[in-house]
Amino acid sequence: MRIGVIGTGRIGTIHANTLSRHRDVGSLILTDADASRAQDLAHRLGETAAPGVEEIFRWGVDAVVITTATSAHAELIGRAARSGLPVFCEKPIALDLPGTLSAITEVETAGTVLQMGFQRRFDAGYRGAREAVRSGRLGRLHTVRALTSDQTPPPAAWLPLSGGLYRDTLIHDFDVLRWVTGREVADVYAAGSDAGPVMFREAGDVDTGAALLTLDDGTLATVTGARLNGAGYDVRMELAGELDQIVVGLDDRTPIASTEPTGPPAADKPWTGFLERFGPAYEAELNAFVEVVRGERANPCDGREALQALRVAEACELSRRERRPVHLAEIPGGTASPFV
Repeated sequence: MRIGVIGTGRIGTIHANTLSRHRDVGSLILTDADASRAQDLAHRLGETAAPGVEEIFRWGVDAVVITTATSAHAELIGRAARSGLPVFCEKPIALDLPGTLSAITEVETAGTVLQMGFQRRFDAGYRGAREAVRSGRLGRLHTVRALTSDQTPPPAAWLPLSGGLYRDTLIHDFDVLRWVTGREVADVYAAGSDAGPVMFREAGDVDTGAALLTLDDGTLATVTGARLNGAGYDVRMELAGELDQIVVGLDDRTPIASTEPTGPPAADKPWTGFLERFGPAYEAELNAFVEVVRGERANPCDGREALQALRVAEACELSRRERRPVHLAEIPGGTASPFV
């Protein structure tokens, strides 16, 4: 199997490393807007660098992995679909609903595969939480508390391109909330604060956000996010039911300290970022993509799933802007695909 990797930045490099050592992948063709970056990575991995995207499609590949800037995702997904190629794409498909729906339509019209990169679905902790909920171990689920806090913010130049805190960061929480619980979000009420560095205000973004989500069975969920959490990179999900309560992301590297005299000590080596925290999950999702391409498993996260997470993010952004509750029915694209 030959796979084209379009984009060789941080996450593209990780994916290329995973695929290069995969026993079912014979070779890679790498390309990037920065040609020298693709050439350097290809040299290190013993793979081939292409001058541009045109060569990826002209030289012939069996599948495509897209890790470019978000602005290029939808066009590249459409191009791959028209070429009959299965695609793995980092989230999001696009930063708006029309672009997302257009790309999904191209994939569905072509009858090809689009697997989206929501890596938390492959994390051992979240998978354990899903099993606990589905098995009935928790009893009736009544409360979910999810959070994502970055230790340091992204570069100022990235903020206007990111789509904002809800679309860029908390979209992972929205996706995994749906996946773990098996429920849809019915309505949201969101707020945000831009009281931190001025670069967030200049970008029209917030550095801290919170949302109250009501699921379609009445379960209440809170999702919070922060761009400046000096203690470390903190990603957790607490699920409380009538019979039991569990937490994802609580281990000896969780960047949190107890004020109780007998509480656990602060982490000696707290998580610093998502690439470190979710390393095994990133590898697992690419291994799954290879299996999908080989016809050995169903697509674990298709474009319709990514669309539903984006709809929740859009609803939160609308709620924050207009300071009101937003029903998901107000946001286009409401037909979800079955959970797998």
